[in-house]
Amino acid sequence: MDDSDDADDLALMARVARGDEAAYRLLSRRHVPAMLGLARRILGNAADAEDVVQEAMLRVWTHAPRWEPLAAFRTWLTRIVVNLCLDRKRKAPWVDLEAAGEIADPTPNAGDEAERNERDRLVDQAIAQLPDRQRTAIVLTYGEGMSNAEVAEVMGTTVSAVETLLVRGKQGLRRALGDTTDEG
Repeated sequence: MDDSDDADDLALMARVARGDEAAYRLLSRRHVPAMLGLARRILGNAADAEDVVQEAMLRVWTHAPRWEPLAAFRTWLTRIVVNLCLDRKRKAPWVDLEAAGEIADPTPNAGDEAERNERDRLVDQAIAQLPDRQRTAIVLTYGEGMSNAEVAEVMGTTVSAVETLLVRGKQGLRRALGDTTDEG
């Protein structure tokens, strides 16, 4: 997202603050897909991710009149989504990914696809086992492509704390995946 998108978001939020539903729909179309992806990676559950993003967008609508652009809109919305995800993770018991089962792939390269899916599942499972703040730093940095400064702003911490979370998170992933990464 470039500076003109930030300016557009600011203008849209000003219109949303005045109750402009068309501006709200445009802002939603622009940001909801990325927020759904982020929430799915943090929560590991598509239905919970949809609930979280719906709640976040409701907060955008209700808080728009009081919103002050201290940060880019995307950063503010990302922070809302991350906080809602972490709240949900604290409240709900973790459901093991094994319980979801796998769907058979009818494509000709089903073996390769199954192998990739298994690797992705192991990585997702290892990420899910990380402590909440390490998992959030890993997802925002490597899943969302955010800089350490952006992650620090979203998480309400310092860049050096984010770097520490990333180092510890990667160490945890290496320990969890050590046996599986040697295979390929």
